Amino acid sequence: MLPWLLAAQHNNTDTETGTDAGAVPGKDHRPAAQPQPRPAPDGNGNGSGSGGGEEGGETAAPPPVPLRRNRDYRLLWGGAGLSLLAGRATAVAYPLAVLWATASPADAGLVGTALLLPQLVVQLPAGALVDRWDRRRILLAAGLGQAVVTAAVAALLLSGHIWLWALLAAAFAEGTLGVLFQLAERAAVPAVVPPEQIGAAMTGNEARTRAAAITGQPLGSALVTLGTALPFAAAALGQLASTACLFKVRGKLQQERRDTRGTALAAEVRAGLAWMWRQHFLRAVMAAVAVSNLLFQGLNLAVMSGIQSAGGTEFQAGVVLSLSGAGGLAGALSGGRWTERLSMRALVIGGLTAWALLMVPVAVLRDPYALGAIFALSGYVGGVFNVAGGVYLVRIAPDDMRGRANSLAMLVGGGAMAAGPVAAGFALEGMGPTRTILALSLAMAATALAALISPALRRGPFATTR
Repeated sequence: MLPWLLAAQHNNTDTETGTDAGAVPGKDHRPAAQPQPRPAPDGNGNGSGSGGGEEGGETAAPPPVPLRRNRDYRLLWGGAGLSLLAGRATAVAYPLAVLWATASPADAGLVGTALLLPQLVVQLPAGALVDRWDRRRILLAAGLGQAVVTAAVAALLLSGHIWLWALLAAAFAEGTLGVLFQLAERAAVPAVVPPEQIGAAMTGNEARTRAAAITGQPLGSALVTLGTALPFAAAALGQLASTACLFKVRGKLQQERRDTRGTALAAEVRAGLAWMWRQHFLRAVMAAVAVSNLLFQGLNLAVMSGIQSAGGTEFQAGVVLSLSGAGGLAGALSGGRWTERLSMRALVIGGLTAWALLMVPVAVLRDPYALGAIFALSGYVGGVFNVAGGVYLVRIAPDDMRGRANSLAMLVGGGAMAAGPVAAGFALEGMGPTRTILALSLAMAATALAALISPALRRGPFATTR
């Protein structure tokens, strides 16, 4: 539910720009590597470096142009949006195409797992590579690679030869390239917008992600009904269009890097883990989000089971989950305003408390539209939280650590989500939907209480960042 920590998301090391292994808690700590002010953008959103002289020799910089007129941000935003939409469409198309072609649910499940497996096994090395390699080249290579893979799958399906091993390899390759693309794009955002617009940029990115999720899955399933190869052919075209947008982004998408030749990739991953361990506030937030992700995956399964036991239909269960996505989109669009009004600690504790309270009526309700309204409110909270988390991660992570920061955050959140349905399935068989949902709400309330009394959260987000 929270992509920034799969999530999330995300989205650290002993580097020249960001860490200090000898930092002593209680000293004067500051946020690590805050984005530095850039020259005022020109009409394309790029730094001009010019300005009129002021008294005392200082230069008065005009306000930055709005994001809608920032050429590079619009190209990055749009290109990544096309890639996300294509990825969402193929995510549902892979298992559907295999199921319809082979009539084997087991084969369909294998392909779906192969597509998602990189979210767990590739995240950490991918984050280190994003911090080591040129991010612009990663985006272009990953986009072209996904276009080639999806075109190959379309050709295979058109040929009538359904080779499971080939589809498994293709799904894993597309998932791996998608992880690289997503991490590089998230790390590149601060390079195309000034620091004061980071919140607005993250709001736009979260809204784009939610919109892609809402539209991509029905698009993929609809195209499968017209022809199993069609969603993959459309995805290949979408990835090519995405690459064309990203090719037009000007300039570098990262700061100057230190020489990493001779440094093992595993050492950089360990450095990222060490950096993350020193971020006490972030670790506490990640733990809370990991638990909430696990609980929400269990809640989704419990609600579907409850609707089925009450005589409901698959369509009604789909309506509930779709309204959750719509609420998340609304939360993403308003997330920037919430981050300006409330502290990160208040958002964390308030969000967990709201989720705990919203879970309680789910235990007794069976009407899909009432459930959908509750899920929409829960999704709204998640959308706000994702924006706040994305802004916070950008502010504390040095430029050469952002790939690893996001990869660690997403690994923690994604791993927790993977365990949720399994645990909920056993609980549902033993206790039934009502008791299971009440147990989930109690667990969420305990998580909110733990966040309230957590010393790391009380110290605030910037108490120890180096």
